[in-house]
Amino acid sequence: MAKETGTNEIVALKKIRMDNEREGFPITAIREIKILKKLHHQNVIKLKEIVTSPGPERDEQGRSRMRFTVPQIKCYMKQLLTGLHYCHVNQVLHRDIKGSNLLIDNEGNLKLADFGLARSFSSDHNGNLTNRVITLWYSC
Repeated sequence: MAKETGTNEIVALKKIRMDNEREGFPITAIREIKILKKLHHQNVIKLKEIVTSPGPERDEQGRSRMRFTVPQIKCYMKQLLTGLHYCHVNQVLHRDIKGSNLLIDNEGNLKLADFGLARSFSSDHNGNLTNRVITLWYSC
């Protein structure tokens, strides 16, 4: 998380690993940017801008360990499902739903984030997508 200078708006940052890239910008990042540019919903993270920076690596910054009440969980689930429904109606599969990809602001608004494994699909397309998508941390 960071604060945008000028507006003081809290924004999420995503670092794209470039250490193994021999051919420039990773295709997965290009795909993610393309998908985010077409999604505009209150429960989906908004792509504001793309910048390059040799900045420090900060992971899990500002992550809270608080426990949620049952009414809060219901509210967050409704927001998650609303955001996912919007993605599916717009022919996008997220494919990486997990706690670290759900961002909640101080007002209790949930945003679905990290579309790095997401794929666009077409209802008339019969091509196969792999059913073996998993975040490396979860694969044992």
